[in-house]
Amino acid sequence: MGKRITIQGKEGSFHHVAANQFFQQDLTVIPCSSFRELVKTADDPEKADGGVIAIENSIAGSILPNYGLVLNSDLSIIGEIYLSIRMNLLVNPGVKLEDIKEVHSHPIALLQCMVFLEQHPHWKLVETEDTAFSARHIHEHKLRHTAAIAGKKAADLFNLDIAEADIQTGKKSFTRFLILSKENGSVSRNLLNKASVYFQTKHTQGSLVAILIRLASCGINLTKLQSVPIPGTEWQYGFHADMEFSSSDQFKEAERELKKMTEVLRVLGVYPRGITI
Repeated sequence: MGKRITIQGKEGSFHHVAANQFFQQDLTVIPCSSFRELVKTADDPEKADGGVIAIENSIAGSILPNYGLVLNSDLSIIGEIYLSIRMNLLVNPGVKLEDIKEVHSHPIALLQCMVFLEQHPHWKLVETEDTAFSARHIHEHKLRHTAAIAGKKAADLFNLDIAEADIQTGKKSFTRFLILSKENGSVSRNLLNKASVYFQTKHTQGSLVAILIRLASCGINLTKLQSVPIPGTEWQYGFHADMEFSSSDQFKEAERELKKMTEVLRVLGVYPRGITI
């Protein structure tokens, strides 16, 4: 049995595709009905060896709750992958566009296809737990007036026709997935060129600006800065930051500086920069 990796959704989901593309080996996927279940199961070494979780999409933006799930777990980020997302409108064989009354899919998938869906205002949009779950549902129940939005892998698995292909808004849509593990990655130190951290600034004027300037002076390329509310406070925010660097020494220097300039600092993972599939 290969690595046991948790995914959100069923076999055939984009999480499933991302997991296969990243590990490129025998894999046992553990389908989860929610992101919370995904992280909780991946955090239990008796049940899983890690997980794959979507964190942002180039159309729909960041999946903010997932930042908190990763932060509050004991998992480390050991990698990432950028998956080209091609959404398709799937139907049972013989179903035509004019037959459709409902479209089922994950809410993020619906959002990514909203321009197309708005061209069919009479369709009822139904949010489900997963794209592949929606595809399986219409297949198993032989629905004639319901379509699903999902990827080609789901169409192949459940013998569905693609009524309309590439219905995502804009023809270039990418989702970034984080690879989570209880253990640190095993890649060579020389291949580490990206890190994800969480920090809280001191509550003084210009503290965030000073941090950004200091990171730049360390040779850090800040690729993402996401603010999130600090639970239990009034309008105070922490920051998730993704940073790229040429050498591990650059990041170590930046980490030392951040410790001096922040009230809270947690390194969530140091890993090789991901590729786009």
